[in-house]
Amino acid sequence: MRTNQVPEHIVVRQRGELHGTVDVPGAKNSVLKLMAATIMADGTHELTNVPAIADVAIMGDLLAAIGVDSTVPEPGRLVLTNRGDLVPVAPYELVERIRASINVLGPLLGRCGRVRLAMPGGDDFGARPIDMHVAALETMGAEFKFSHGDVEARADRLHGAAVSFAFPSVGATENVLTAAVFAEGVTTIDNAAREPEVVDLCDLLVAMGADIAGVGTSTLTVRGVERGSLRPVGHRTVADRIQAATYMAAVAVAGGDVVVRDARPEHMSNLLARLADMGMDFEPVPGGLRVAASGRLRSIDVQTLPYPGIATDYKPLVITMLSVADGVGIVTENLYPGRFRYVEELLRLGADVRTNGHHAVVRGVPRLSGAPVRAHDIRAGAAMVVAGLAAEGETVISGVGHIDRGYDDLVGRLRSVGADIERV
Repeated sequence: MRTNQVPEHIVVRQRGELHGTVDVPGAKNSVLKLMAATIMADGTHELTNVPAIADVAIMGDLLAAIGVDSTVPEPGRLVLTNRGDLVPVAPYELVERIRASINVLGPLLGRCGRVRLAMPGGDDFGARPIDMHVAALETMGAEFKFSHGDVEARADRLHGAAVSFAFPSVGATENVLTAAVFAEGVTTIDNAAREPEVVDLCDLLVAMGADIAGVGTSTLTVRGVERGSLRPVGHRTVADRIQAATYMAAVAVAGGDVVVRDARPEHMSNLLARLADMGMDFEPVPGGLRVAASGRLRSIDVQTLPYPGIATDYKPLVITMLSVADGVGIVTENLYPGRFRYVEELLRLGADVRTNGHHAVVRGVPRLSGAPVRAHDIRAGAAMVVAGLAAEGETVISGVGHIDRGYDDLVGRLRSVGADIERV
């Protein structure tokens, strides 16, 4: 992570079309969970296709406090060594910096039978309680205690149970999944999240020796194995579909023809269909996806839904694209109603967006106008960068630390395909 005391900014100037090839690194929303899963097996694990993002460093610090050390022998490769003498306590000063810290709950509870951690932090876009995690783990025999901002959980050994989620929560699915690996008996998770990142975690756990059926479906069945029976493995992190969508959005507003290498169309089928409705062209190519756009796109209506629907992480990018599209589009947020804070920044750039509860009405304008704006969270920050590509003059984005948490060299990758962008 950068240690400069002087605040950094990203400066974007409209230049024209984008052309070339851009690489998509491993997924932030997967690698952090893979790292947490190394708690479950002693020895040396190796993850590849690891993005160089701040959240990986923060999770590494958190795991080191628990008893799993990590090194980066070369870019994209992370070696994690579980010494076996784990301390099932996640300190506040680390937990508060990263929402994914909650993902140590399941592995520690299953492996150690107890855990204490501060309530997790992360991006500020509305409340995301852990009630579903707690209720499911209590069904499996865990006892919880909340005090002074901490949560403590205990269970000598969890037992299998039938868990049914009212909503397919990614975090709750991952915590119940990892806890169930060492539970006695069989655990079924109905209405489980099906995101590619959940599948990636399942693939890692199965390679380690876990018994999981139904991977990729809404019903996961986990047969518990004995503690100490898992083995360390090597694993390649799945590509980041949100980063891939960011480069697609960049082409959408700037125009051009770009190959997004390692983009996985099967992980973004609904998004690609909606962007095609806007007028974008897509062509699968060996090792990636060719993305092209020319002229002004058409407005559409979009709503966020659990996977395989349009992810809430795509929404800031979609609203940015709609802000310069032809017509009026309505975007409905069904997951995190507070996640519209970036709209005020788009208004500074001349966008015509009105929000009302879960909805945003976006009336496209021919072009935006450069201005100082701020990144409020990871994806909103990326959306400001994309908006700068469609804005006359100069767009200066502050709060770039948020972008660093989820994007591996966003500036350099966009510059490689012709964007006029720099970090100052």
